[in-house]
Amino acid sequence: MTPRHLTAVIAIAAGLAAMPARADKISNPSATFEGLDKITGRIISFDVAVGETVQFGSLQLTPRVCYSRPPTEAANSTAFIEVNEVTFSNEYRRIFTGWMFASSPGLHAIEHPIYDIWLTDCKGGKDVIVEAKEEEAPVEPELKGSLNKPTPSKDKSILAPALANNGRIAPPPELGVPVQAPVARPTRSFFSIFGGGGGGGAPGAPLAIEPREGNSGR
Repeated sequence: MTPRHLTAVIAIAAGLAAMPARADKISNPSATFEGLDKITGRIISFDVAVGETVQFGSLQLTPRVCYSRPPTEAANSTAFIEVNEVTFSNEYRRIFTGWMFASSPGLHAIEHPIYDIWLTDCKGGKDVIVEAKEEEAPVEPELKGSLNKPTPSKDKSILAPALANNGRIAPPPELGVPVQAPVARPTRSFFSIFGGGGGGGAPGAPLAIEPREGNSGR
């Protein structure tokens, strides 16, 4: 490892150590993404409401939650995303399920040969969600030959985030495996490859609209 790489690793480790284990957050109704068509090199920016499904080329994107930090804390927008690829035979394949981080777009990237999508911001939220502080459980005396079993962890931060519809996120399917066609039809389409006006190809492909251009600093 070169001195430069060693310095970078130390700086990152120091930054992570300085971050609090828990932090307050804001739940936002809208997520902002940038998308890249790798063939044409064109990048666009578009907003998606939480729970809304939009189509970007052959990909259908649905943000489930979108969190940002209060103004008093360092900016750190995160969103839980589901992405399905729609084939010309109207089959759906789950290619991504997980968290995206606006500050680190390459950390959890969508693996696709033609399209790339990354989170840039979460917007519209005002109410701060205060994270509950962990309560220290009383120490129980250790008894010889005790049959006490370890208490399961009560930390719910590792569980899946809540959804707007039913309050839970279903376990993600294996990547690349065909999934059942989603109930929600995409409300908008970008870089439509299914007839341009939604007249052919994937079911529910809507009328293509002209999004705003984005300049990515990625």
